[in-house]
Amino acid sequence: MKLPEPLLRRKKNAHKNDFGHILILAGSRSMTGAAALTALSAMRSGAGLVTLGIPQSLNAVVQKKISSVVMTMPLPETEEQTLSLKAFRQIQRRLSSFDVIALGPGLSRNAITQRLILKIVSEIKKPLLIDADALNCVSLNLKILKSNKGIKILTPHPGEMSRLSGLKKDYIEKNRNKVCKEFSKRYRCVLVLKGHQTVVAAPNGQIYINKTGNPGMATAGSGDVLTGMIAAFLGQGLSSFEAAKYAAYLHGKAGDLAAKKKTMLSMIATDIIDNIPQALRAR
Repeated sequence: MKLPEPLLRRKKNAHKNDFGHILILAGSRSMTGAAALTALSAMRSGAGLVTLGIPQSLNAVVQKKISSVVMTMPLPETEEQTLSLKAFRQIQRRLSSFDVIALGPGLSRNAITQRLILKIVSEIKKPLLIDADALNCVSLNLKILKSNKGIKILTPHPGEMSRLSGLKKDYIEKNRNKVCKEFSKRYRCVLVLKGHQTVVAAPNGQIYINKTGNPGMATAGSGDVLTGMIAAFLGQGLSSFEAAKYAAYLHGKAGDLAAKKKTMLSMIATDIIDNIPQALRAR
């Protein structure tokens, strides 16, 4: 698959600010790995800058998991070491610095954290990538997807899609294209239904069915890697549909390369990140 122009780095006087500043809101006491994987994946996929917004008491722990190229933004937290609603003011003060906001990996289902998620989705107009625990939260109040007229990319696996749509998983798996098209059009978002032959659907009816990837990618953190890739591509100027499409393809390609080196049985999410450069080269 030929890479789109924004990903080719042909501009000789390019600056890091040309390639997007991604804010990732992720992580909680037992899920710091999800935050780290998303951030590292975004950097490896070409984002100019990545800031990881995390519960403040976890800052030192997370910094040990990420490389020196990822910045952190310690934020107010709940007693359970999840992001607090009080974090919204701090995020809002720095909002002009960011081009894309990705939220969800490892955020938990804490009730106060869910209030923060809903406030972000309903009030912030920056391009949003909504994944994992943020999807579960939004499924409780789908009206906010319609109220936010900005760019929205949702990345559910079939279980999360069941909660979003109210449909049974078996029906979703048998009607993946139809379900994606209808949901994308109804809620004016790009929908990425993960799994075998990931489906990417846009509100205008565009659809992409991915052919790369393998069963070895059914491993913890694989979805977090995809979230980071989509956010990075969106920050570099691709449309929401293109960002999701190319990320799905290259995520699967990196997974295929990782499987050849590590075997499908032994590969882990960081192997996918390690093979993103080779996937970009081979495409």
